[in-house]
Amino acid sequence: MESAHYFSATPAGPFTRKPLTVELAGETRRLQTSSGIFSPDGIDKGTAVLLAEVPAPSPTGNLLDIGCGWGPIALTMALKAPHAHVYAVDVNERCIALTGENAAALGLSNVSASTPEAVDPEVRFDTIWSNPPIRIGKDELHSLLKLWLPRLAPGGTAYLVVQKNLGSDSLQRWLAAELDGSFTVTRESTSKSFRILKVRKASLTPQ
Repeated sequence: MESAHYFSATPAGPFTRKPLTVELAGETRRLQTSSGIFSPDGIDKGTAVLLAEVPAPSPTGNLLDIGCGWGPIALTMALKAPHAHVYAVDVNERCIALTGENAAALGLSNVSASTPEAVDPEVRFDTIWSNPPIRIGKDELHSLLKLWLPRLAPGGTAYLVVQKNLGSDSLQRWLAAELDGSFTVTRESTSKSFRILKVRKASLTPQ
């Protein structure tokens, strides 16, 4: 499939739901997926690395999944942090619908799936997890990250999984140069062909 297809707001072809069985947060989950979205047949390798490697999200507050697809990251956050509110954003209307439906199927009332524009710009996030859409191109990727990462709450942390051969190291350098001095950008871990980058917003009071 052309990658541009699942980055469009309205993918071509019929929106036909089909069953998907995956393991999320240590249990088998029966969900729905569709064509015209990212990784429709299961959890892609990058997302699997992210979910396996990162520490638990903040147990309360606001959490964010940038580019939610059918919802593996957002749903995992919601399962692990039932008292937090999870925002799942995507430009693809099918992804928004599927994430909302999958959250409902799991009984998760703490997930809001929407377009980026629908999220109140005043909301700040305690945890951000993302497998960012590298293939949209560098300019659009940078715009996306500049939109969301500055909205980390004080003491908040973002984890981004990026393939090494798709520019994880150069992205780390760019983030370190682009974000202001209240942020630190480090490499959290390397697994298989992926790196996990950690972006932390300084706390208001010294730790």
